[in-house]
Amino acid sequence: MRSLPEPRLVATDLDGTALRTDGTVSPRTAAAFAKVEESGAMLVFVTGRPPRWMGAVAGAVRHHGLAICANGALIYDLHTERIVESHLITVDVLAEVVAQLRANVPELLFSVEYEAGYAHESDFPHAGLGTAVADSLTGRPCAKLLARHAGLGADELLAAVHAVVGHLVTATHSSRKGLVEMSAQGVTKASALAALAGEHAIAAAHSVAFGDMPNDLPMLSWAGTSYAVANAHPDVLAVVDHVTATNDDDGVALVIEELYR
Repeated sequence: MRSLPEPRLVATDLDGTALRTDGTVSPRTAAAFAKVEESGAMLVFVTGRPPRWMGAVAGAVRHHGLAICANGALIYDLHTERIVESHLITVDVLAEVVAQLRANVPELLFSVEYEAGYAHESDFPHAGLGTAVADSLTGRPCAKLLARHAGLGADELLAAVHAVVGHLVTATHSSRKGLVEMSAQGVTKASALAALAGEHAIAAAHSVAFGDMPNDLPMLSWAGTSYAVANAHPDVLAVVDHVTATNDDDGVALVIEELYR
């Protein structure tokens, strides 16, 4: 007997949650995703990843469904591989945020995710993905601004960023290193998921969500039923309704198999 009613919407984070540590979709998880679609329910991938990192995932699910990318800033159609909706940080806000953080949190390095493309300062540790001088990073609206600090942990850096620019952008993190991700004010995984669910007349009470890191917290709080994988951040484990197995042990698939027998 199912412990929960069959949900109309399944929302899952990818890295550290539905994907294995090596970034792949296991055959068992791919089969579980297919069960959701076969039931007539809606499957949504809700990720910090930009669309340019969605190719392998799209292939694993046969290019079906929608993905909420960049922590809610971009809605991406996996079938057409096109962005269908954007919520961007404006140029003025982006420039102000970078200026304030430079003045108040020394030794930060920045990168940005645009709707199409990525740029980072020359010292930002993403070798091979292209470089841009600092001034060009704030020259056009972006989906996500990232700040890295070699000497601070992610939680400590997030607190510092929030204190300085929390009135201008929404900051979060999905890393155990000193990396913080910033979206336009009010843009989160939850805001995008709630809007999408509303378009399909699906109430939060009829949804289930899976996550592992602080950037998943808004989504997990919104969903009617929330799950963390066992390898999740302590802040996530502390607030979810249930805990399943780790990402490498197909924790998301285990729950889906129980829900959609």
